[in-house]
Amino acid sequence: MQKNNISNHKNHPKAYIKTFGCQMNVNDSEYLFGQLKHLNYLITDNISDADLILLNSCCVRKNVEQKIYSLIGKIRKLKINNPDIKLGLCGCLAQKEKENIFKNTPSVDFLLGPSRINELEELIKKIEINNKKYLYCSHLPEFTLKNIPIKRNSHITALVQIMRGCNNYCSYCIVPYTRGPEQSREVGELLSEVKNLIKKGYKEIFLLGQNVNSYGQDFKKPVPFSELLKMIAKIDNIKRIRFMTSHPKDLSFDLIETIKNEKNICNHIHLPIQSGSDKVLSLMNRKYDTHRYKTIFNKIRNSIEKVSITTDIMVGFPGETDNDFNDTLTFFKEMEFDNMYSFLYSNRENTVSSLMPNQVPLSIKKERLWKLIDLQKIIATKINKRMEGQTVEVLVEGSSRKEIDGQLTGRTDTNKSVIFKGKKELKGNLVLVKVIESDAWTLFGELV
Repeated sequence: MQKNNISNHKNHPKAYIKTFGCQMNVNDSEYLFGQLKHLNYLITDNISDADLILLNSCCVRKNVEQKIYSLIGKIRKLKINNPDIKLGLCGCLAQKEKENIFKNTPSVDFLLGPSRINELEELIKKIEINNKKYLYCSHLPEFTLKNIPIKRNSHITALVQIMRGCNNYCSYCIVPYTRGPEQSREVGELLSEVKNLIKKGYKEIFLLGQNVNSYGQDFKKPVPFSELLKMIAKIDNIKRIRFMTSHPKDLSFDLIETIKNEKNICNHIHLPIQSGSDKVLSLMNRKYDTHRYKTIFNKIRNSIEKVSITTDIMVGFPGETDNDFNDTLTFFKEMEFDNMYSFLYSNRENTVSSLMPNQVPLSIKKERLWKLIDLQKIIATKINKRMEGQTVEVLVEGSSRKEIDGQLTGRTDTNKSVIFKGKKELKGNLVLVKVIESDAWTLFGELV
């Protein structure tokens, strides 16, 4: 029996959303959920039950893009049985492929780029009236999320976009082309959003941007990111403030001092290095070298007590030799990062690096990646062992993933995962935990 379409199912049509990629995409999906809820949609976890399917896409790496196309192929089969199903491709892949997508994947009914994510409600209303394909992919001149309905995934940590886009044009990265130029949200709009979140009981505010250190530089009267942080830190009853991502070329000493002085700003900085070779960093157009990075790194370590520093690293960039990779290994041994997010270089069309000679074979990329992972595991284990016997403050997120009876999980302000026994009622509270054991990725403790 055929399902009704959106128009015939107005009271309670069902929607399915699948999110790929970064926390920015996760937050964009919260706005998609909010707008659907405002239109009386029920959200389903079963794609086969949905009248409307949204894929909030990423295209930073090729393998993710391939997964999305594979899923579109499966949805095409659902649409053969039920032509009334609507499929919307949202996010970065929609923006990247806006010229080709309707031709190459006719099962897609509409495109919604990351700059237009707040217009889903308007778009669906148009589709209900006029059943044709729509393309919403232009970059708007102003970035605001004011009065856009949102359905947040968590009642403890709230993601807050302070800016979008990027002006850095790293030679491997497609983000400036998919998310557009840097645009900051107005200070007043952000402070109002954070105040409302604290009133609703949120314990942690997580500020997001492709490069938070550039926040406010696009205003007529620039507002440094450190100033925004100070204003947010002064809001009553705010327990924790996090942010990511920081670009090393823009991280100021004033920001380091702000983190040091404001007790509710978490002592964790995510500072992507991408390579430990100056030659490769230059080819990547990162606009800093390892000496500049070390200067910032050491300033952070020497200024902020018990700080943790994590990083991103890319292995197998075009032209990366064994010597360049060995420079990265040496750099990691010296720096001792708390954790890393590691990636194989992925060739993205229309980026500068895709045209570079000396592309590294996949087998060599994988071999290098595993060497780096093994090294980082040793470093992280050593750092976490030092924490055994210490008492740390943990924001309880809920039951541990393994669902072992009575085990809870949470995070320290340094963004370390902690597992301990406790009652479920502690979820959302800040508690003290004594660290008893540890491994490379997790601390294990008991409630004080």
